[in-house]
Amino acid sequence: MNKTIKFLTILTIALIFTACNGQNKSKDQTVDQSVSKIEVIDFHSTHRCMTCNAIEKNTKYTLETYFSNELKENKITFQVINVDEKENEKIAEKFEAAGTALIINVIKNGKEKQLNLTEFAFMNGNDQEGFSKQLKTKIDTELKTL
Repeated sequence: MNKTIKFLTILTIALIFTACNGQNKSKDQTVDQSVSKIEVIDFHSTHRCMTCNAIEKNTKYTLETYFSNELKENKITFQVINVDEKENEKIAEKFEAAGTALIINVIKNGKEKQLNLTEFAFMNGNDQEGFSKQLKTKIDTELKTL
């Protein structure tokens, strides 16, 4: 019985990663040279699991708790995007998001650097305190580069 539970747990985790498509890539692109900010983008599909919903909730909590001034000043922006909607096709393609993905897009002097935090988000999504602490550290590190 114990082996069956372990097997089902591992299978469930594997299915979540497969269904939610986490890719670990970093890309540099060019945009308006005068722009320096951080975009936090939470991609999702229409049908969302508990962890996918927790990722959005915990990301929003972290940003509102620790970066409210940066949000007001548009130094940090937060977007939640459904990849299944036709109007989001181009942005989903740009960030290679086919399902749930958490991306930090750092724009410094017009150059974009994308950090894919999807794997981190799934591993910590159901632990608000741990998720928030680690996400805050990642964003603080990137803010220092602006």
